[in-house]
Amino acid sequence: MKAKLINGRCISSEIKLEVANGVSDFKQEHRIAPGLAVILVGEDPASTVYVRNKQSAAIEVGMVARDIHLENDISQRDLLEQIEMINRDERFHGVLVQLPLPSHIDKNDVIESINPDKDVDGLHPMNMGLLVEGRQRFVPATPAGIQQMLIRSGFNPDGKHVVVCGRSEIVGKPIAILLAQRMSGCNATVTVCHTGTNDLAGVTKQADILVVAMGQPSFVTADMVKEQVVVIDVGVNRVEDSDRKNGYRLVGDVDFESVSGKAAAISPVPGGVGPMTIAMLLANTLKAAQRLV
Repeated sequence: MKAKLINGRCISSEIKLEVANGVSDFKQEHRIAPGLAVILVGEDPASTVYVRNKQSAAIEVGMVARDIHLENDISQRDLLEQIEMINRDERFHGVLVQLPLPSHIDKNDVIESINPDKDVDGLHPMNMGLLVEGRQRFVPATPAGIQQMLIRSGFNPDGKHVVVCGRSEIVGKPIAILLAQRMSGCNATVTVCHTGTNDLAGVTKQADILVVAMGQPSFVTADMVKEQVVVIDVGVNRVEDSDRKNGYRLVGDVDFESVSGKAAAISPVPGGVGPMTIAMLLANTLKAAQRLV
């Protein structure tokens, strides 16, 4: 029997409706709208699409959204000055800088320059530290989305063995920290795998819930998972496909066809984690506005 699809589009629509209702209440109480500013440096096609989608979603739920597009060759000093302007601008309660950045820009300096109270991406060291302590303010959007996908699909991580493949600062590390917290919707036993893990398949086959964020197309196959596992596929990879008009198709880090025949549930690519990331970004922006007024 094929696995249940964990539909990120449907779940994200639920969350966006909840955020829209929260925004409406916020406007009635404070006579202002929550504001989100997104800074994009350069012309990366994927980043341009992401920023456009974030802005569109913010406007859809009733927020004020501003897209600040800067040239690829902007100096780090000028970029930091732009961020500081947004930090001081009371119209914007949330600010994020779209990653990746050009090679001449120090990503860490940029992230640390964002006001932690407006860091709706949840990547500032202060917000990461609060997450580690179990006092999270803004959970990074993708991990927060993964947690909601599991809970709202009936696969609460509580008491489960969660295996995370990947140790990035954006997904792997924060989702591992989040799901290990002693609180509702978490409380899992978490194992983190990466490129240095010996017998990776031996570890992934122990997972009740498998979160894959390795950036390698169709890396996890059916022989690497146990029966009735729940799989969250974070990867988005372009692979050549001559049958498609654009010459490529999007696939995840999991071999969907083989694994879905063995899993209890699985998230698709596209239509899984991607929409959830934007929904949770909006939720963080509303939370930031509520904290700042």
